[in-house]
Amino acid sequence: MKIVASADWRDSLPFETPVLVADLAPGDDARCVGCGADSEPLPRRELWAVKHQHPKHHGGFVRFYCAQHKPAPAPRPVAASVSTAPGRAPRRTAAERPAPVRRPTAPQDRVRAMCPNCFVEVSATGACGICGTQI
Repeated sequence: MKIVASADWRDSLPFETPVLVADLAPGDDARCVGCGADSEPLPRRELWAVKHQHPKHHGGFVRFYCAQHKPAPAPRPVAASVSTAPGRAPRRTAAERPAPVRRPTAPQDRVRAMCPNCFVEVSATGACGICGTQI
């Protein structure tokens, strides 16, 4: 059995780009997330839907905003206009290079202290649990 996420109107939204709610899906009036739960519901033609990134859910989440609280659209990436010789890649400055990713070592990759007599792993106290040798 293959488990997939359901498909609905939110899947087609681009991330961090305001889209008029009336153009997306019909429905009742809704509230702006910036105005709060105590505000009056607004017609869908006055609300903007913005799909935000989420750290744990790849589909993101959608919030409705009025014109006053609508976030600015995400800036588009700008192509670098660096002239290079044919066949050579442009040089990057230290500020443009991505930082190296440091990942913590996995528990099975760490070197563990072993008792030279019993050949068992020694606890953090440094004493062998079988023969009592201090490492």
